[in-house]
Formats: sequence, structure tokens, C-alpha cells
Amino acid sequence: MEDLVRLAQLIKTQNTVTQEVSALIGRLALFDYVGEYIAARIFGISLETPAGRKSVDGFFAGGPLAGRPVNVKWYGRQEGLLDVPSNTLPDFYLALTGPKSGPAAPRGGPRPWVIEYVYLFDVRELIQALRRRGVKIGIPTTVRPALWDAAEIYPTQRCQLLVLSEQQRELLALFSQG
Repeated sequence: MEDLVRLAQLIKTQNTVTQEVSALIGRLALFDYVGEYIAARIFGISLETPAGRKSVDGFFAGGPLAGRPVNVKWYGRQEGLLDVPSNTLPDFYLALTGPKSGPAAPRGGPRPWVIEYVYLFDVRELIQALRRRGVKIGIPTTVRPALWDAAEIYPTQRCQLLVLSEQQRELLALFSQG
């Protein structure tokens, strides 16, 4: 019975945290919505209010990508999968992920609410690369490691479409496991 008592305590704590997160972001404290909020604050994205179009979460408000539509993804682990709906596509996917999954990672294991990597995919280029390889596009879509590497903007700046400032790097580091 001790396990039930502890579980009840943890659930009460989780409920309190969930209420506080919802109040802070002004939306339900769901993984996707929290990721969108974080991305909006760090990357200057103006979110659609209410979340209207399924494939567009918002638009870059400034910088070299100003006015361009983006879909934000947040995955607790980087498993090489990206949700690419076959309907209307944004110009970019901004994917926040937790740690990379290796072959020894347990299937269905925990997906922590952390950000270890950030990737910016140019959707047009991504779709072309997937079609050339005959990859089935959908939810989820398997994306080769080379494409993930080319799209990485954090912690290593490989993609130059959106160059991160030191402040953006510091803010992202707040959400790492370390």
C-alpha cells in the first residue's frame, strides 16, 4: 500500500505543477503546447491564437525568417521520427528534442520534458529529400540521421537558416538535463 500512497502524492504534485504551467502559458499544459510556448519565447514566433491551422503553429516575427510559417514539434527523445502531415505544409519545422535514442534505449521508455537538441527543417527541401529516397510521408516519418544533422541549430550550429544568439543558447540550456 505504500506504493499507492506515494503514487497519490506524486499525482497531487503533478496536478499542482500542471495547473501552474497552464496558468503561465495560457493554454493546457500539454507537451506540444508547452513546446510551442518555449519556441515562441526563444525564437520570436508569433503563435496562432487560438491554435487554428493544424500544420502552422505560428510565424517568425523577425529576423531572416520574418513572416514565414512554422510548425513546432517537441519530442522527449530524438528517435529519427518527425510528424509530417500530408495536408498543408508550413515553410519550416522547428523540432525541439530530448536526448538521442540509441539502439539500447528501451522502447516506450520515458520521454523527459527536456531540450537537448533543436533542428530547423526547410520543409520544401525535406520533402524533396524524402521523396527521392521513396520514404512514406506521414505521422510519423522516418528521417535519416544525415538530414537531422544538417538541420541542427542547437547545441551545434550546423544549419545556417537561423543563427542562434548567445542569449537563445542560454535560454535553451535552461531546459537541458544538465
